[in-house]
Amino acid sequence: MSKVLAVVNQNFIIRLMDKSELAHLPMAWAGQEGWNPGKYDTEAFYQTAPDGFLLGELDGKPVGSISAVNYDQYFSFIGFYIVKPEFRGRGFGLKIWQTAMEYVGTRNLGLDAVIAQQENYKKSGFRVAYNNIRYQGVGGGDLPPGIIELGTIPFEELVAFDRRFFPSERSQFLHHWINLPESFALGVLANGHLVGYGVIRASTIGCRIGPLFANDTEIARQILQGLRAKIPDTSVFIDVPGINQATINLVESYGMRSIQEFGRMYTKEIPQLPLNSIFAVTSLELG
Repeated sequence: MSKVLAVVNQNFIIRLMDKSELAHLPMAWAGQEGWNPGKYDTEAFYQTAPDGFLLGELDGKPVGSISAVNYDQYFSFIGFYIVKPEFRGRGFGLKIWQTAMEYVGTRNLGLDAVIAQQENYKKSGFRVAYNNIRYQGVGGGDLPPGIIELGTIPFEELVAFDRRFFPSERSQFLHHWINLPESFALGVLANGHLVGYGVIRASTIGCRIGPLFANDTEIARQILQGLRAKIPDTSVFIDVPGINQATINLVESYGMRSIQEFGRMYTKEIPQLPLNSIFAVTSLELG
């Protein structure tokens, strides 16, 4: 059995889960909840934080989960907070949540919350930074000129570029994220340097784009069109910061429509990121 983090009573414990459990429990539960997780996210998520996924067990049976990915000593991100429907309302979720909060410690903690749950998270000290809006559309069109495969540039350059848009260095995550099966990782260079990149990956339904970071809107447009061109006639989903009107205008210009909103929330300071250059967040599970 993986490391036990809390023994609530003789019947209920909270422990770390292993990779196979991550794939078959919270990933599957997320799909059942309509969150549309990536088909192959497990490897990237687990390799980023092998000790970052918690499981609640009642009499040896899994009943709930949460991820608490500690990127460094200052920043962490929570996701996969799910209790199986038949076990809700019995306090198991609260115990899992409390254990995760202790596990995170004093780090600044981020999460994406459905609008209906934001008030509950505020009671735990979270405050809304902005909303992420999920858009849905269809892939297709021609691959624009100037698009490159990310694997053709030095990995260190990608890590350095990505660091501008995320509160912590995440090279381990990126190494796996840009190499997922059934995915495409594209970028644009200017004067030999990376000025934007995006990833599209297969999900439970269709494909999801994330991240999409670019120095300006025209670069973002090139990358978005390149990603769409890789998946003709396939449903595509993208989570965009609602605070960035340029990205809303961009995705709507491709006929995409908003279908859901999530609040990006933090417990401490709101990271000072260039939101006008963030055209799609990476994921709602790991930030």
